[in-house]
Amino acid sequence: MSLNHYLDAHFDRALQELLAFLRIPSVSARPEHAEDVRRCADFVAERLRGADVHWVEVLETAGHPVVYGERRSSRADAPTVLIYGHYDVQPVDPLNLWVSPPFEPWIAEDATLGRRVVARGASDDKGQVYCPIKAVEAHLSVHNDLPVHVKFLIEGEEEIGSPSLPAFVEQERERLAADWIALSDTAMVRPGQPTITYALRGLSYLQLNVRGPSRDVHSGVYGGAIANPLQVLCELVAALKGPDGRVAVPGFYDAVRDLDEAERARIALSAFDEAAWLAECGAPKLTGEPGFSTMERIGARPSLDLCGIWGGYTGEGAKTVLPSEAFAKLSARLVPDQQPADIAAKLRAHLEALVPDTVTLEVEVMKGGDPVLTDPNSDGVRAFSRALERAFGVPAVLARNGGSIPIAADLMRVLGAPCVFAGFGQDDDRIHSPNEKFELENFRKGIAAWAYFLEELADPPATD
Repeated sequence: MSLNHYLDAHFDRALQELLAFLRIPSVSARPEHAEDVRRCADFVAERLRGADVHWVEVLETAGHPVVYGERRSSRADAPTVLIYGHYDVQPVDPLNLWVSPPFEPWIAEDATLGRRVVARGASDDKGQVYCPIKAVEAHLSVHNDLPVHVKFLIEGEEEIGSPSLPAFVEQERERLAADWIALSDTAMVRPGQPTITYALRGLSYLQLNVRGPSRDVHSGVYGGAIANPLQVLCELVAALKGPDGRVAVPGFYDAVRDLDEAERARIALSAFDEAAWLAECGAPKLTGEPGFSTMERIGARPSLDLCGIWGGYTGEGAKTVLPSEAFAKLSARLVPDQQPADIAAKLRAHLEALVPDTVTLEVEVMKGGDPVLTDPNSDGVRAFSRALERAFGVPAVLARNGGSIPIAADLMRVLGAPCVFAGFGQDDDRIHSPNEKFELENFRKGIAAWAYFLEELADPPATD
């Protein structure tokens, strides 16, 4: 039996296993789901054992557990690939916008759009991380062997910034040693177009706390005589960017690499469907830093965004109150060679220079992650490109991704191995939003692509 025949014959079982995976509410950000997160780790470990991965452990960290698995090839000189993914998911709020309960997965069918599974974690990352597990199972069932040595590292804290994983990777660097690191937690540039991501933006995430009077006060008695923390906060946030969209923080762009013509040409080759992307997100019009395309803005240029702001009275009706405090959350997406700590320090210095002495400002650094840039011409990228073309029937494209996977840079640094990112999500998968989904065609082809990648990594063509 060939790999493809095996995958076709066992796809319904793979889908049922994915649905069971999706039923576990492994929300790492919520303490009330701690036992669900652990139960999900046990589920992943059981599925790895079911795939005939010999060495499987659920390992403790300072936070949620890590699932480790290892299966060696009979070819002693074969390369080793470390497959990374995560089993935790985002919170489901707002619950009222889901068309069905988020942890009761269901299959939606459309004559034009095809079949997709709808549930929290369907695309990010349970559907995607399950692809290599089933690919390894297929090889071992059909060949009773693997083309390469395979290790799995599947964590339960990615959605909260992987706080425990860097220390775990440092501690377990010998166990995790590999020639290649590979993961699926990214997206294709458009439906049906297999995509390899060769760059991810980093992250610096801050919270601003502005405080004024010791309590909320009457706006008629005090308004106009003391500073309003909410007003001051809005003015501070407004001062972070100019009307052209460029960040106004001194030194923010100092470390940003210029895009040369070769890089801009590579980005343009992805044939990104800008109109469809805009229509899917529902915004009336594009905006952004002048002089750059949309793909360059979201993949190769840094950004700074207000992610939340609150303070004062927001209930029904009127309440004439001047709030005692106001809060905002900021997300800076970074590109090589920007450093999260440096950008956080520059933001703090800029805000502290602007804040009036009529209020107090506290800047909390909440989380961060380094940007990642891999060699688009590496052997691993070429191997996955060939695998994707075999699975999807069309050549893969290379793209830069605007999102962040904080642990990727740590894995590359500690293990000294290059990373390959090949994702099977789509921009309309609604990750982190209500009604998240994953296309079943991408699930099936994603499993095949991973199976082919292991082959292509082991036996590259002589002319490659």
